[in-house]
This record gives sequence, structure tokens and C-alpha cells, in this order.
Amino acid sequence: MTNFLIKKFVKNYQDVKNSDVRENYGAFAGIVGIIVNIFLSVAKFIAAAVSGFAVSVIADALNNLFDAVSSVVTFLGFKMSNKEEDSEHPFGHGRIEYIAGLIVSFVIILVGFELLKESFSKIINPQTNSYSVISVVIMIVAILIKLWLGFFNKKLGKKINSQTLKATALDSFCDVAATLAVLTGLIFGLWLNINIEGYTGLMVSVFIIYTGIVSAKETLSPLLGEAPDKEYTDSIKQTVLAYDGILGVHDLIVHDYGAGRKMISLHAEVSADGDILKIHDLVDNIELELRAKFHCHATIHMDPIDINDEFTNNLRKNVGEIIADIDDRLSFHDFRVVKGITHTNLIFDLEVPFSCKIPLEQLMSIIRQRVADINENYYCVIEVDRIM
Repeated sequence: MTNFLIKKFVKNYQDVKNSDVRENYGAFAGIVGIIVNIFLSVAKFIAAAVSGFAVSVIADALNNLFDAVSSVVTFLGFKMSNKEEDSEHPFGHGRIEYIAGLIVSFVIILVGFELLKESFSKIINPQTNSYSVISVVIMIVAILIKLWLGFFNKKLGKKINSQTLKATALDSFCDVAATLAVLTGLIFGLWLNINIEGYTGLMVSVFIIYTGIVSAKETLSPLLGEAPDKEYTDSIKQTVLAYDGILGVHDLIVHDYGAGRKMISLHAEVSADGDILKIHDLVDNIELELRAKFHCHATIHMDPIDINDEFTNNLRKNVGEIIADIDDRLSFHDFRVVKGITHTNLIFDLEVPFSCKIPLEQLMSIIRQRVADINENYYCVIEVDRIM
């Protein structure tokens, strides 16, 4: 059914890298969310009315109502995020999508705390409710519809790689669990004549708060500047290294300004003996391919390295063996040798993953000492790069 709706309502649905198509996906998801959640909210208010206005059912109905509001924010977020660049925002407005998701998260958390307070009140001062089979049926149907909406948003979120839609899908699945808790309370009241609505309302509010916190974390992470996906960065490196004349790639940085608005910068190692004009032309061609292939702005810095000097090559090999012996996750680049009268500097950048637990000062001290063991006049000048 999801594929049918996408083909029917999303123009050029296969071109997911296109910003306009992506906007249409997000807007369509928002409209579907608005319609479904308003329908569910009305249905659950009816279920609450026929069950003596059970607080847990009202809580679930309000949750769906605010989900509809969240869908409105999602709709507007996708529309605004696709605005063109301007003088004040030269990289576009793509991060509005993340801000929209963050607003939704805070609304969810606020509702959760209000319902938590009401549920505690019902536990302390329980009331007698009249339970109905109709309310049970309505809740079962609501669970099935919300389950479908969750898979719907998950599929669309995966297609266009939208953190907002993925968070919305998570919200739907948590709502399913919450409604199951409410349904349990209704069944207990209807067939066992046991009033546990305060406790089921408490469970619903906890689910809502949890969903809001998870959603906030997911949408806040890209705003803070999260590490890019390893598969994505590996693909960039493989693309660059596929060109003859590129000897190595390092210092790859991906700046995320929203979906379809990324900036890539990296250093490409080239032979110091090469023709600088030809190398410059090569780098220009690589930048063009990166822009076309990854839909981004790409900037490459050339790093010339001496590959024909035997003395430098031997020292590079020695340093590589020392670093690998300390921790095989370490690597280095930009290696060069500067000879002096009293000592020789071995200058390089050391790549240290965050998973390496050796303190940086201790790590550099170990490397310097082992290099000095080769020759006491060798001194390491090390620049540390932290990597994933």
C-alpha cells in the first residue's frame, strides 16, 4: 500500500536525491500523518466517552492529537528547508528540518509530563468508570492503523534518509506500545472489573516522554555536528583514490547543512615531482565527480609528498612500523623530513581514533622515544588528528 501511495502522490518518486522530490516526500508524509492522527484522536475520544472518560484513553487520544500537530510541523519543516540559498544563509535552509524535529520532540515531552501528573492523580484518587466493548474494538483498530503509519514513515525516512521521518516512525511504534497498555487497562476493567487506568495512564505518559527524549537526541545530533556515516566517507575516499596520480587521502571532513546540502573537504596526496598544472586539472575533475556523485560541494587540498627519496622512504617505513606496533588502529600521513645541523625533524600527522585509550601526551612520548632509539638526533614533530 505504501508503494502505491508513493507512486500516486509523489511526482518523480524515484529521484530521491532531488531536493524538490525530497520535499514532496516529506510533505506527503506530513499530510498522511495529519489525517491519520486526527482520525485516531477523534476515535479515541469516542472510546473515552463510552468508557467513562478513562484518563488513560484520554491521554492516548491527546497523544494522537499532538502527533497531528507534530505532522503539521514536519510538513512545514520540509517546505521551509527546501528554500533556496540567500545572502544570510549561503548554504541554504536545510537544517530547518532538524529544528522542526526538535520542536516536535519538545512538544511530545511536555505532553508526556502533563499526562504523568494526571495519571498520578488518578492513582491517588481512583474513580469508577463504565467500560465498553466498543472502546476495546476502537483501540484494537487504532493499534493496527498506527502500526501501519509507523512502517509507512520508516519506509519514507529510509528512502530519503530523513532523521525527522525516522523519529516520527519511532514515535508511532511507541504509540502502539502505549495504546496496548491502555487496551490492557480496558480489558481488565471490562472483564475483570479491576480499575488500573491510573497505572496504564502512567505507562502511556512514560512512553510519550521516552519517545520525546529519543526523538530530541536523534534530531539534535546533526545540529551539533555528528560524525558522518563510515560507508559514506569510505565511498568518497574510494572515488578519489580511483584516479591515477592520487597517492593517499586524509583529513576528510563532511559539513552537514541539511539533506542534499553537504560540503566535503579533504587532502589528496600527490607526487612532489609531478606537473603541478596537470595535477591541478586532475583535482578539478575529481571535485566535479564528487559534486555530481554525492550531491555536495567539494574542495580538495593538494599535499605533495616526496616518493623518490630513499632516505625519507626508509624513515617513513620505520615510523609506520613503530606506530603499528603501538596500536594497529593508528595511522599517519603528510610525512616529511627536514634535516638540520644538530638534529633532523620527522614531521607528520598522526591519526588517533577515539577508541584508542592511550592518553595523547603519553602516546606521542612513546613514539618520540622509539624514533630516538633509531637515532638520537631524530625528533618527531607530531600533529594529532582525531578520527572515528
